[in-house]
Amino acid sequence: MYLQHFGLKELPFTLTPNTNFYLGLESHNEALAVLLTALQTGEGFIKVVGEVGTGKTLMCRKLLNEIPQHFVTAYIPNPYLKPDELRRAVAVELGVKQSQTVSAELLTQRIQQRLLELHIRGHSVVLILDEAQALPSESLEALRLFTNLETETRKLLQVVLFAQPELDERLAENAFRQLKQRITFSYKLRAMNAREVDYYIQHRLQIAGHKGPNLFSRSLANRVAKVSGGIPRLVNIICHKILMLGYGQGSYQLTHKYLAAAIVDTEGAQQKTSLKFYLISLLLVTILAGLYFSWDIVGTLV
Repeated sequence: MYLQHFGLKELPFTLTPNTNFYLGLESHNEALAVLLTALQTGEGFIKVVGEVGTGKTLMCRKLLNEIPQHFVTAYIPNPYLKPDELRRAVAVELGVKQSQTVSAELLTQRIQQRLLELHIRGHSVVLILDEAQALPSESLEALRLFTNLETETRKLLQVVLFAQPELDERLAENAFRQLKQRITFSYKLRAMNAREVDYYIQHRLQIAGHKGPNLFSRSLANRVAKVSGGIPRLVNIICHKILMLGYGQGSYQLTHKYLAAAIVDTEGAQQKTSLKFYLISLLLVTILAGLYFSWDIVGTLV
């Protein structure tokens, strides 16, 4: 890969939500502040909504790292679960014994008992669900009933929902009006602007170990911002491909030609590409394919 070529210690633009690369952009800092403040109130549901690729999962993991020690967290990364499956997943996260074998009624009782035990010990419990728009309708209702568990002064369980905008569409339905009323705090993540994209690119390169001259010029970064719509995931995909193409050409200077090639090969990039750029892309991809093929041959011979 291109690590040694560009003086990097690790890949700077992977799609894995690594909190080591977290950048405190205004939108994300505001969302984190809302989350931590809302959790201190001890009430109801908290919702963070963002388009695909805007960093919800990274924000979720950042919250898990930053949450105060007196919180006990139950984290459900894939909530496409039926009500009984959801209850059992929560029970497992909370350390409820025999949670996979007891009846649903007994399991609910044991979850409540566990929540009371944690409350007596001075803990607050928060259930965090990523991709919450995938929750089946009956599971959304089961989730609402979870928050009925309470003492005279405090809810025994708070719920944080990270979701795509489709969740808001579902909550607008009359059937979910009770759940919607229980959402006490809400935040919507936005895409990055051009200045933030430039900062984001330089930040990730620095964290990855780059110490040389600037690889992405301001002009190139601005163009990446435009074609990606400021969506972090698309920025990562495009920048990774630009670095690959630069490496494939043996170049240390990244150009708009490499960007044009990356755009053609990236689903979702907002660009009408000319035939000239398409041919450039085809040529560079062919070069890269040949390079990889050569590596395979060398590896086989060795």
